[in-house]
Amino acid sequence: MVERNITLVEEFILLGFSDMPNLQGFLFGFFLVIYVSILLGNGLIIALAKVAPALQTPMYFFLGNFSFLEICYTSVTLPRMLSDLWTQKRNITLLACATQLFFFLILAGSECLLLAVMAYDRYVAICRPLYYPLIMNHRICIGLVIGSWLAAIPAVIWQIYQIFSLPFCGSKILNHIFCDTLPLLMVACGNTSVIEFTVYGGVALYIMLPFILIIRFYVKIIATIVKLPSAIGRFKAFSTCTAHLTVVFLFYGSAIIGYSRPKSNATGIDKVLSLFYTIVTPMFNPIIYSLRNKDVIAAFRKLVSK
Repeated sequence: MVERNITLVEEFILLGFSDMPNLQGFLFGFFLVIYVSILLGNGLIIALAKVAPALQTPMYFFLGNFSFLEICYTSVTLPRMLSDLWTQKRNITLLACATQLFFFLILAGSECLLLAVMAYDRYVAICRPLYYPLIMNHRICIGLVIGSWLAAIPAVIWQIYQIFSLPFCGSKILNHIFCDTLPLLMVACGNTSVIEFTVYGGVALYIMLPFILIIRFYVKIIATIVKLPSAIGRFKAFSTCTAHLTVVFLFYGSAIIGYSRPKSNATGIDKVLSLFYTIVTPMFNPIIYSLRNKDVIAAFRKLVSK
C-alpha cells in the first residue's frame, strides 16, 4: 500500500510567489507587461529581419530565429505563471509538468547552441571576411539553425524519461515558478545520483560546451580587432559583437549559476536566477539589439514610414 501511494502521483504544487500574498495582483500585472513586451519586441525583430532588404544577411537571419526562439522559450513558462497568479491555483498535473519541462529543456538547449552559432557567424565575418559569403551561405545557415533546434531532443527525451520514471514521495510541493529538473529531484524518492549525473552532463554538453566555444571565438575576434589599423574599423567591428556578448553573459551567467548549484542547496534564490534566463534575457534582447544597431533602427524607421 505504501509503495502504491508513492508511485501514483497525479499532480504537484508550484509555490511560485505564494510567499508574497499581498503582491499577487501587482506581480500578475508586472509579468503580463513583461510578456507582452517580449512578444512585441521580439516579434518586431522577426518582422524586420524578414522584410527589410538591409537586414537580409546571415547575422539577422540568426537574430530573427533567436527572437522566435525567445518567444517560444518564454511562452513555455510565463503564461502558466500568470495563470497561477490570477487564479491562485498552483497545482499542475504530472503530464503537464512533464510537458512543460520537455519543451523548456529543448528550447533552453537550442538557445545555448544558437548563441554559439551566432558567435561563429561573427567570428567568420571578422576573422575570415573574404570567405564569409562562401562559408555562411544560405544552406549552411539553415542547417545550423535546424541543428540548433533539434540537437537537444534525444538527450531531453532520455532525461524526461529518467526523471518521471522515479517514484515521488513526501512533499509534492515544488519551490519554483515552473517545473524544472532540480526541484523535481528534490521531491523524488530513492537514489537520484545517477540522474543528477546525467543532468550535470547535460549542463556540460548544452551549456558549458557552447559557452566555451563562444569564449574561444571571441578571443580570436578580439585578437583580430586589435590588429586593425583604423580606430574606426576597430570600433565598427567590435560594435557588431557587443549586443551578442551582452545577451550571452545575461543568459549564461544566470543559467550556469542556477544549474551548477547542488540539489541540497536549492533555495528561493533559484527563482530569481530562473527569472533572468527565462524572462529578463528575452525581454532585453530586442532592446539590446536595436538601441546600438543603426541598421535595425533604419529598417524600423522605413517600416514605420510605409
